[in-house]
Amino acid sequence: MRLPLVYHDDCSPPFPADHRFPMEKFRLLRDHLVAGGLASDGELLRPEPCPQEVLALAHCPDYIERYMSGELPREDQRRLGLPWSAALAQRTVRAVGGSLLAAEQALQHGLACHLAGGTHHAHYDFPSGFCIFNDLAVIARYLLETGKAQRVLISDCDLHQGDGSARLLADIPQAITVSLHCEKNFPARKAASDWDIPLPMGMGDAAYLKAVDDTLNYLLPLYQPDIVLYNAGVDVHQNDALGYLNLTDAGIAARDTAVLGHCLGRDIPVVGLIGGGYDKDRVALACRHGILHHSAAKVWAERQLG
Repeated sequence: MRLPLVYHDDCSPPFPADHRFPMEKFRLLRDHLVAGGLASDGELLRPEPCPQEVLALAHCPDYIERYMSGELPREDQRRLGLPWSAALAQRTVRAVGGSLLAAEQALQHGLACHLAGGTHHAHYDFPSGFCIFNDLAVIARYLLETGKAQRVLISDCDLHQGDGSARLLADIPQAITVSLHCEKNFPARKAASDWDIPLPMGMGDAAYLKAVDDTLNYLLPLYQPDIVLYNAGVDVHQNDALGYLNLTDAGIAARDTAVLGHCLGRDIPVVGLIGGGYDKDRVALACRHGILHHSAAKVWAERQLG
């Protein structure tokens, strides 16, 4: 069996070409992975849109309705930073559905990856930082509410703190939020994750990897989660437009391999979500995000052989 990969064409809707958010990166990532032989287009698992009642496990029903109908107030539109369209609204609920499907695949097979996801800045009743609905919090709440997991750990290695996830899950002791992020960065006002590991600007591969290893070596035995949600942001890359850390391609590959290996080595299912990444060279950015899936495919192949 091949590594389960989740994708839908809705993930790259029509979008202003000069916008800071690289909406086409999801489609380009699919093209990159298919060209690299990780899957044929027909093998990619296509998710359904996330039902509104599942979104409402983590978000205000009125907010969901306002966003889906295009009636966000101007202040919320400014916080979000994305121009509303019906296609973007459809993309948003489809992407959360994709993360849910990837999580269910991970529980079934041990490992799965989404070609989107990681929208960790979205809050209960407002968007923020290009994030509308928080798929990490929705997955955690869904798995706990349905009894599919008794304890969920979010390993967030995006450059930015997962402030939305931290606040949405603050009162849910069975959902553990762990954020390794650049200390001087968006958001200016940090939330309180269960575990925050603020990292100094300019940190390179070796020191970063030690932080990842130390964190997981301590927290995975401590909590023994039933599943790990891994937010594999590549905005930690040295060439990222919004990045202040200094990781190389090899450093990101080592990070992804380490996180997946820590989990699977303890028989903990793990789902990979791509998180943030920004570069005017969209093809290079898609390849950078693809490091997660290539790393996962190698770990998967070794596990199948072992």
